[in-house]
Amino acid sequence: MKAIIPVAGAGRRLRPHSYTQPKALIPLANKTVLSIIIDQLAEAGIKEFVLIIGYMGDKIADYIKKNHSDITAHFIIQEDRRGIGHAVNLTKEIIGDDEALITLGDTICEYNIADVLDNPHSAIGVKKIDNPGNFGVAYINNDKSIDSVIEKPQIPMSNMAMVGIYKIKETNILFECLEKNIAENVLTYGELTITDAIECMIKKGVRFDAFKVDNWYDAGNKETLLHANMILLKKFNITADPSKYQGSVIIPPVSIGEGCVITSSVIGPNVTLGENTIIERSVVSNSIIGEYANLSDIVLMNSLIGNDTLIKGKKRILNIGDHTTIDLG
Repeated sequence: MKAIIPVAGAGRRLRPHSYTQPKALIPLANKTVLSIIIDQLAEAGIKEFVLIIGYMGDKIADYIKKNHSDITAHFIIQEDRRGIGHAVNLTKEIIGDDEALITLGDTICEYNIADVLDNPHSAIGVKKIDNPGNFGVAYINNDKSIDSVIEKPQIPMSNMAMVGIYKIKETNILFECLEKNIAENVLTYGELTITDAIECMIKKGVRFDAFKVDNWYDAGNKETLLHANMILLKKFNITADPSKYQGSVIIPPVSIGEGCVITSSVIGPNVTLGENTIIERSVVSNSIIGEYANLSDIVLMNSLIGNDTLIKGKKRILNIGDHTTIDLG
């Protein structure tokens, strides 16, 4: 079993952060989005990974080599980003006849991986949601087999969205379908999708089972990323030692990277700080702060701050009498 992780996207929904940092490497609950995915699969016994890189792919490759030396990693460059289906097809020579687990690089899910790997059939992760039309949708039979799939239907007849995890046993048929769709220029919303390839496989008689994920965190935009950070900090029971930061208050859960300096500040709850961040006389809550950021005299909440960022507020000295109301904006 090999894992395929497409991480070539430009991360448009996370701009301006994704102008300088791949979204897969944004810090999240003491790790990165990509590390959480890799650790999850490695713990289940998958040791060989194929990463499709493109936009700032050198940063992803360097990160994997530095932080995940325990896995075998292959890097394939997707120079022409034509969709997830096109990206997966680039892995054909490395995958060969092996089974594959495809998981999108901006999607974190909680599910029983061992059960999925033990399933005798191919399988797709699904989650019941209110807006399935924004995602690929699976139509599921009573025996949990999948009757058909469709990408972002205008009028969805099912509320079971595909979360971006696909276990493929018949990889030879997958690549046949991908090659066919590429040759015939089968596009959905202008892209070669994995959904269309799976629909082709189903029509060829391949059985796919649906498996439900317990939780699904889409790390593709600021709001869902901050929500995922909050949930995962609590799940991993991450907290920081307040005695290291004299004169400051740490309200858990908080993840503080190595080399951070915090003085006269209140940090938390639900905060992840990247390494070597400096915070002075500030209040930060429900936020993710990148590496080497420097914050002073500022109040931040529900914020996503990139690496090497300097933010300074206004320092005020007040002498206020009784029965006074002041709004400092």
